[in-house]
Amino acid sequence: MAIELINPEGLPKPDVYRQLSIATGSRLVFLAGQVARDAEGNQVGAGDFAAQVEQAYLNIGTALAEIGGSFDDVAKLTIYVVDWSQDKYPLLGEGVARAAAKLGVDPVKPITLLGVASLGEPDLMVEVEATAVLD
Repeated sequence: MAIELINPEGLPKPDVYRQLSIATGSRLVFLAGQVARDAEGNQVGAGDFAAQVEQAYLNIGTALAEIGGSFDDVAKLTIYVVDWSQDKYPLLGEGVARAAAKLGVDPVKPITLLGVASLGEPDLMVEVEATAVLD
């Protein structure tokens, strides 16, 4: 695997993400933000934040599998959440956990979570962007 995840001494050690990702692979992959759409472009999880998070993560796994990788190759995630508030945090964790179970991976990666006013389409509640490194 081309990614090593670390929480260095001297920084907080959160349970839900890692502070550092060390990449040693040879192919750097920048994946466009993934949203709650299936392969045919149909909406998934209307009004259900956890379901939308789950689908976005699954879409990342699908995209990486197409090029010979997996979610394990993700070095960094950026998560954009419409109208972020702390009450959404458990739902974020629920969606991530369900996707991780389906993908069979550890979803804990370095992340940046940003609250935004809106996304590209009015029914979207979350968008997840990934950078991955493959051997």
